[in-house]
Parts: sequence; structure tokens; C-alpha cells
Amino acid sequence: MSQAPKELQESQEPQEPQEPQEPHEPTVDDVPARASLPEVLLLASVFVIAACGLVYELAAGALASYLLGDSVLQFSTIIGAYLFAMGVGSWLSRYIDRQLVAHFLRLELLVGVVGGLMPAALFTAHSLLPPSQVAGFRVLLYGLVLLVGTLVGLEIPLVMRILKRHFRQRYALKELVSQVLTFDYLGALLVAVAFPLLLVPNLGLVRTGLFFGLLNVAVAVWALWLFRAELRSWRSHAVTCAVSIGILAAAMAGADRLSTWAEDRFYGEQIVFKESSNYQRIVVTQGAAGTRLFLNGNLQFHSRDEYRYHEALVHPAMAAQGAPRKVLVLGGGDGMAVREILRYPSVEQITLVELDPHMTTLFSTMPLLKGLNKDALLSPKLRIVNTDAFAWLETADEIFDVIVIDFPDPSNFALGKLYTASLYKMVDQHLSASGYAVIQSTSPLVAPRAFWTVVNTVESVGLTATPYHAHVPSFGEWGFVLASRRPWSMPRQLPDGLRFLSLDGMPALMSFPTDMARPEHLEVNRLSNQVLVHEFEREWGKLH
Repeated sequence: MSQAPKELQESQEPQEPQEPQEPHEPTVDDVPARASLPEVLLLASVFVIAACGLVYELAAGALASYLLGDSVLQFSTIIGAYLFAMGVGSWLSRYIDRQLVAHFLRLELLVGVVGGLMPAALFTAHSLLPPSQVAGFRVLLYGLVLLVGTLVGLEIPLVMRILKRHFRQRYALKELVSQVLTFDYLGALLVAVAFPLLLVPNLGLVRTGLFFGLLNVAVAVWALWLFRAELRSWRSHAVTCAVSIGILAAAMAGADRLSTWAEDRFYGEQIVFKESSNYQRIVVTQGAAGTRLFLNGNLQFHSRDEYRYHEALVHPAMAAQGAPRKVLVLGGGDGMAVREILRYPSVEQITLVELDPHMTTLFSTMPLLKGLNKDALLSPKLRIVNTDAFAWLETADEIFDVIVIDFPDPSNFALGKLYTASLYKMVDQHLSASGYAVIQSTSPLVAPRAFWTVVNTVESVGLTATPYHAHVPSFGEWGFVLASRRPWSMPRQLPDGLRFLSLDGMPALMSFPTDMARPEHLEVNRLSNQVLVHEFEREWGKLH
């Protein structure tokens, strides 16, 4: 009998049993070099979802700041409520076991419609509700924030589960989480930069919300096409997508009318100019009584009586100095204070430090407003610096005879830092030995503790503080504080043509009746405590 070939014999020899290998998750070496188009688009949808979710959060915070004031408080509470709601949504996603794609599609439509319409709804509600119903507006605000945050919190877990189901051969769990979170954070970064620099200045809050609502719906439309084979009722989903697009598109088309109607109701007069800069909402109205300027919904001046405010702000310091040559104005981008300063022929140079270039451009180009400041911002004696006043004082090395500080009221921490001992120390360093600084300091009648806190803070840096007040009908009793290294003395003369201030009437400005007297136990306003903001909010909050 012939023998089988050696190779065959070896192959027929019994083999040792091998232990079965445990299944392993795919690694990078197992993954094809190029991702499929559906996979890329699904990951891109994570980018869009993150961007949209952050826009709704920022829009709610910005609107609350515009309409309710105190931007730090509004943003802090809204971001906290929104993140909490996202956590709730992520937890609720565990109960969605079937029809993941259908649920994801419905979720995108809900987020797109509710989130996209949220700024318009809040703006409208604030215009319709009477001022006494601030609590009702807050309930609506935080209710919508919690609803949208919950819906957004549901999105990412569903996307991860859909990716895991459809691309399980491509991704290990750790790589899937890494990919999704990378796109999520990149989308948030892009929107965080674009929101204040591009979106709000060019689209406004209402249109920005609607635009990103449409992006959410676009993700739903794409999911409808990609997963059409596994959707049970494709036609009903398609109709819902079409209706959602129609609602948001109609709202986008009517956004300007809605904004105009809401702002007209809010301001009560015809709006002749409105603009959202990188820093604030600027609105100018005109009615039978005159022109008004609003920043973030707060009245800054009324043309019928602004002369009282600006004469009281500027002339006690300028006239007491005698012959000022160099003057610094911090804030005051409307040019009204500069107009009063230009009454003094001794003035050779005025430096205006105004954060928002939109303000100085508006008040130097719009005929109506140029007429109010008498072309003050076009004076050859004026130098305009558009930057943060606090930062400018830290680096500048100039000395001034008079410093006029005309910042908005300390209604939030960003403004409160401009009333701190740190800033007044820098003012002292830039003030000549015979110079005077003057600070607008809110109402000593409505907010006496806030007003006298400013006085206390000026004194804490070694300057002599001379408080005074004037009646401005649009604001009521308004307070100012003179700061100097020597005691303030009554000026011998004032410029010609003043409509309010006079030498005979000036002593009355320095006298405070009992209801505006200095309280006891006041703290110094520092960067580390910002007590002035708390005092201001507490006292002015009693009016609402």
C-alpha cells in the first residue's frame, strides 16, 4: 500500500484544540480609511445640534439682560437652569428604547420650533405684559429655558445611540464618545465666538433664534432622508417637517415687523434708530416731547431736559478748576458732556474714552443727534478712543485738569467695576494737583445707599468727595460726586448761555434733605465685593 504524501499526512494529524477568541471592539486598525457620507453627515449634525443649543441659551440670557437688567445675574441663572435641564433630558433619554430615529426626528423638530421661536415669544410677552407682571415674565422665561434645555439634553444621547447602532463595525465606544463630544464642543466654540460678533449685530436676537431653529429642522429633514427605509410613517414625518419649516420661515419673514411692533409698545414712541452692537442694544425714539436714547432698554437721556443733567455734570468741576486745558471724558459717547466742555475757551484737548464705537459713530453722523450735541464729536479738539475705560486708565500716562465720568448706572458687575476703589485710584493718578473729577452717581432719593457708597468709595482712596444733586424730570433727583485733592470751592463764574445752572442756585445743589441723608455703616465698593451693585439692585428693585 502506497504511502500518502508527507504534506497530506501532516495535515491529517490531529490538532490541539484552540480556545475560542473573545470578541473585541473594533480599533483604528479595523476601521476603513474613509468614512461614509451618512456617517460624516451624522457627525456634522452633532456640530449643528451643539451650535443651536448654545444659541438658544445665549439668546435667552441676552434677552433677559436687555429686558430685566443685571446681565451677570441673568446669564448665571439662565445658564444654570439650562444645564440642569440638559442633565434632566440626558437622564430621560434612557427611557427611549425603540424607534430611535423617529424620536430623534421629532425631537429635532420640537427643538427647532420651540427654541427658534423662544426669543420672539419672550420679546412679545414682555411687550404685552404690564410692568407689574415681571414675575409672570420670569415664569415664562425660565419655563421656556427649562423646556428647551431638556429637549437639547435628549439629543446627544440619541445621536450616540444611532451612531453606535448603524456604525458599530467602525467605532469602539470610547472612540464614538470622543468623536461626538469633539464635534459637540467645536460647535459650541464656534457659536460662542460668532454670537456676539456676527449673529446679533447682523441678524438681531429674533432672527438669530429663527435661523438656528431652521438649522435644527434641517437636521430633521436630513435624518428623514437618510433613514427613510426604517421609518414607519415617512409621509407624516415629511408633512411635520414641512409645517415646521413653514412656521419658522413665516416668522423669519415677519421678524422685522414683530421687532418693530414689540419695541414700539415697549418704548411708547416711534423708533427712529435701533441697532445691536457688540456691547448693547441702542434705540433712539422720537415723539412730540422730544428725542430719547435707550441702552439695553434703560433711558439715558431725554432731549427736553438732558441739559439739566449735563450742565450739572460738567460745570461744577470745570468752572471750579478755573482754566482747564486738558479734559478726559470716560463714557459719554453721546457727546453731550463734550458739548458742555467746549463752552470753555481754555480747553485745548478733550479725550473721550467710549467703549462702543457704534455710539460715537451714531452721534457724529446722524443729523438728529448731531443737532443735540451741536457737532461736539466733530470738534478738532476732540480725540475719541474706543476701548474699555478701566483698561485705558491702567496704561495711559496723561494728566488731566478735569475728568468727567459718565458711565451707565452700576446695574451689573461689568459696570460696577467702573465705580470701584481700583478705578478711583487710577483717576487720582491721572488728575492734576488742582484738578477735579466728577462722577454721575445714580439717584440719592431712590437709591441713597448706592449713592453714598460711591461717596464712601471715593473717600477711601484719599480724595475729597463733594456730593451734590439736581432735579432732572426724566430721572427725578439725580446725584453727582466731585472728587479732588483739595476741597471744592464755589466757582466765581459760569459760561454764558446755560439754561439750568446758576451761581445763585448752586449752593442748593450741595444741600441734602433728610430723606437723602447719608446712611450709616456703608462699605467701600471693591472689585472683590461689588457691594454697590447689590445696593443698587436692592433699592431700585423696590420700584418694580
